[in-house]
Amino acid sequence: MRDAIIFVVDSVLSLAVYAFLLRFLLQLVRADFRNPLSRVILSLTNWLVLPLRRILPPMGRVDTASLVALLAVQLGKTLIVFRLLAGALIPFAPMVIAGMSSLLVSTIWLLIFSLIIYALLSFVGPGTYNPVTGLLASLCEPLLRPLRRVLPTAGGLDFSPLVAIIVLRALLFLMT
Repeated sequence: MRDAIIFVVDSVLSLAVYAFLLRFLLQLVRADFRNPLSRVILSLTNWLVLPLRRILPPMGRVDTASLVALLAVQLGKTLIVFRLLAGALIPFAPMVIAGMSSLLVSTIWLLIFSLIIYALLSFVGPGTYNPVTGLLASLCEPLLRPLRRVLPTAGGLDFSPLVAIIVLRALLFLMT
């Protein structure tokens, strides 16, 4: 029973972290927030970001309120899950290190899955537009553009998503 509760709490909090992470990344890459999927992400995260935005002004391209909300949700998740697993509170410094490490891993996995889905959608319906493709394009293209300048195309195939995924997986291996 305890394991099931920990699983459910961890899953719900992980989804919250991914929602705030997507909001932060989409704002960072200047995605189109008229996209229906972007609006869903905004509506799921506004409860925390909007009050913080009254206090924290943006710094250049970085929306400080979204970043602070993301960090708060991640650290809260780390604290709650550790408390459920160990039955004790985690000290502040290890909690911050564990939370940031987990956030970095989550970011890398989000980018990997986004690249895979984006590449698969380019095979299924090339040249067509839907909200998922638009959202993924705004998220993946900043990663793929520099690689496309360097990599040659082979018979019309774009290998930049594959190279990007390999680089991101290598980063994951370096972290562990």
